[in-house]
Amino acid sequence: MTTSAELLTGRVLKLPDQLPSDVEANARLHFLDALGVGLAAARVGPVRHLAALGIPGSGPCTVLGSTERYSASDAALINGTLIHSIEFDDTHTGSVMHGSSVLAPAVLATAQECGADGRTMLNAFVAGWETIIRIGLAAPSAFQKNGFQGTSVAGTIAGAVAVGLTQRFEYEQLLNSVGIAASFSSGNFTFLSEGASVKAAQPGIAAQGAISSTRLARGGVTGATRVFEGSDGFFGIYARDETANGRFSASLTSLGSEWLISDAAFKEFPCCHFVHPFIEAVTRSTFDISSPENIAEIRCRVPVGQESIIAIPWERKQSPTGANEGRWSLPYAIALQLVTGDVSIEDFEGTPDPGVVELAKRITWEPWSDSGYPNTFPAEIELILRDGSREIVTVADVNGNRTRPWSTEQVVGKFTKNAALALLTEEKRDRILQAFTGTGDLDIDVLSDLAPPLAALHH
Repeated sequence: MTTSAELLTGRVLKLPDQLPSDVEANARLHFLDALGVGLAAARVGPVRHLAALGIPGSGPCTVLGSTERYSASDAALINGTLIHSIEFDDTHTGSVMHGSSVLAPAVLATAQECGADGRTMLNAFVAGWETIIRIGLAAPSAFQKNGFQGTSVAGTIAGAVAVGLTQRFEYEQLLNSVGIAASFSSGNFTFLSEGASVKAAQPGIAAQGAISSTRLARGGVTGATRVFEGSDGFFGIYARDETANGRFSASLTSLGSEWLISDAAFKEFPCCHFVHPFIEAVTRSTFDISSPENIAEIRCRVPVGQESIIAIPWERKQSPTGANEGRWSLPYAIALQLVTGDVSIEDFEGTPDPGVVELAKRITWEPWSDSGYPNTFPAEIELILRDGSREIVTVADVNGNRTRPWSTEQVVGKFTKNAALALLTEEKRDRILQAFTGTGDLDIDVLSDLAPPLAALHH
């Protein structure tokens, strides 16, 4: 009987070298978005000094924002951590997977190390995305409910697929890489209890684990072919649902004919994707709420499955210990929008804004069982003013999702802003834009130097 790992390996090896034009264009935009987010994080994010922990000169690989070169393993870890550190990276909402924060660092480092061309790298990136989405859709939101970040536990497997394809692995080596990769799966949500920043590192750890998996396979280590099946298999452990493997296996039959990366969503704000539609909801209000003092209460309906991330414990969410912790706080993010008129990367630096905390304490929540989550990320709020006026605002789905897709111009606009934050020169910015928005061969050489000029750093 063919196992899921065997079926996955066989299917990804049959993916076409020439992707459908719309799929390739979309993949380039997701890769571009990840680069921009990571570049901004390297300059203004909470782990901006991470590159200093690597070993300069240890390899040929680019680290975002640095002039030094690193080993593939270090580059994947650092870049994956940077890209996820400001919660600005893309998400496939139905599977709740942040694919690019794992896959872009993994395939970039591998391509630079082994000399793969841009098409091979991009095709591998897409194959990884198609894998991680199908893993997530097999057990929607189950990883999160059981305390694991789906991106990091599934990312090692999807990353191993992508890294192996970048290296042009044949069947046996790739199959072993998949089996080995699950031993690197990790990443939980305990960070929420203390506002720790370790969540940022989880995609980086997955990217690094993917590279390590393929190295072990090259060295002769074998992986279990039944890695997905049974109570002690991947889905049994992390989703606590053995039946998910059947759904995963069934979904693999469409791999190569149905391209799920096209449904992945871009992020508008640098905070947890679950709170985005709530931020938008307050901006849609017809009330004059330019003065937060006029607001008596805001009641939020939170989709069941999201509450452990953005609503529990509520008192801690209303008054986080650090501004960075506010990225996963529904009341803090809503209040931030109302008090400052924007939600930006700089808003999550340092200590929480007292005015934002004061308003957050006037926000309440209740569970919403039939919201449509995780297929959509919706929001519903009731605004109550001090004069007794009431208004209900509903957002059916988050901006940037497949029901409200972004244009190329929107993605380019976000990248341009992030590149400016990163102090990247216009010449470097334009070379990257040309490479990732064009239709010709993808020139990896444009990614060999992603650091601002030293003069700009000291200005």
